[in-house]
Amino acid sequence: MPTHVLFIRHGETDWNRIKRIQGHVDIPLAQSGVAQAQRLAERLAREARDAAALDAIYSSDLLRAQQTAQPAAAALGLGLRLVEGLRERAYGVFQGHDSGEIADRFPDDYARWQTRDPGFAPPGGESVRAFFHRVLHAVEAIVQAHRGGRIACVTHGGVLDCVYRHARSLALDAPRDYPLLNTSINTVEFRDDGTAQVLGWADIAHLDGASEDDGLAKGARTGR
Repeated sequence: MPTHVLFIRHGETDWNRIKRIQGHVDIPLAQSGVAQAQRLAERLAREARDAAALDAIYSSDLLRAQQTAQPAAAALGLGLRLVEGLRERAYGVFQGHDSGEIADRFPDDYARWQTRDPGFAPPGGESVRAFFHRVLHAVEAIVQAHRGGRIACVTHGGVLDCVYRHARSLALDAPRDYPLLNTSINTVEFRDDGTAQVLGWADIAHLDGASEDDGLAKGARTGR
């Protein structure tokens, strides 16, 4: 039986607003992100009352994801299950900087980054290829534990990007033309044969107004 997973990007942080790479830096939600998390919880609780319940809620162990997931877990009476494999990509020395600062401070590494080489890793960080396999390994284990169920994974823009590429069989170096929105619900069906299908993407019907995309200045790769 297929398993439905709601991949949810964390709420807005102060660093999201200024396009600063967070990676593994444990940044909390901004007040706007706290409000988004509450609206998410209200929506999931409403859906549960309408017979669209969740069997489990998983979260990245980084604070911004936990703070987004906790209100929903509490509203649904579910324990929050933390998985380190759902963390954002590790960006090493790029973390804490925006793309302009990276270009100034690490020009050679910035130039490599802009080639979209999946094997490139910032000093102290992960390559896109290593990140992709780490994410899929974590997701596979979660899906295996909930065959035929409906679950949520609260995580990060880069993780959503990996899942979308896997489901659509997109190359890791292909430019992104799909959104990765704060507190969006992105639903993917995982089948027993190992294939996956995107059922819904960038759903922010529970939010008031628009939501920020996981993008950087100067067309750099996502990852916050």
